[in-house]
Amino acid sequence: MTTYEYGNPEADVVLIQLTGEHELAVLENEVKEIRKRASSGELDFRFIAAKVENWNDELSPWKAPAVFKNEDFGGGAAETLEKILALCTDPGKTYYIGGYSLAGLFALWAAYQTDRFSGVAAASPSVWFPGFSAYMREHRMKTGTVYLSLGDREEKTRNPVMAQVGACIRDACSWMSEQGINCTLEWNQGNHFQEPDVRTAKAFAWVMEKRTGKVVKGRLRR
Repeated sequence: MTTYEYGNPEADVVLIQLTGEHELAVLENEVKEIRKRASSGELDFRFIAAKVENWNDELSPWKAPAVFKNEDFGGGAAETLEKILALCTDPGKTYYIGGYSLAGLFALWAAYQTDRFSGVAAASPSVWFPGFSAYMREHRMKTGTVYLSLGDREEKTRNPVMAQVGACIRDACSWMSEQGINCTLEWNQGNHFQEPDVRTAKAFAWVMEKRTGKVVKGRLRR
């Protein structure tokens, strides 16, 4: 796994994002957006982007048949999580995990496996993934802060599996809120491919501010 780092390497807050080759070009802009949105640049952080080689294999929690094109899901998330946890060994640091699309789903799943993460930033996560809604109800999440988002056109796809994403994410937010998790669901304009860097930046900024209680735009965010 190749990692790319931005921000302050000595910061107490560490943001970890699973990413693919297709997202590398926008990472710098995402970091700028996080910095701009996180209490007007007052929150210091270290940003680690962990690049996976096989998106559908390394980020899927279990095996599942292909729902788009012809590449099945390999169920390699457990091995990927081991590598991510190796980046989170300093007990004096606060770690957040996040990502976009299937990486957002991985971040949610990871928070069911370990309490190492103080918050999850899941932007347009693939919560349509077969069996994941049931998994959420059968297990307890080990973090108390979760950000969810979705584009307002994402559930209008012709793909019958992916079209469930709207119902799944509403159900996920409702269920986590019932469990006492500080969860929000934000709707963005556009389809799944619109401004993933900005959407993910908003996700990380929100979870950091919810944990620190910083003042944002004149009001206290808790």
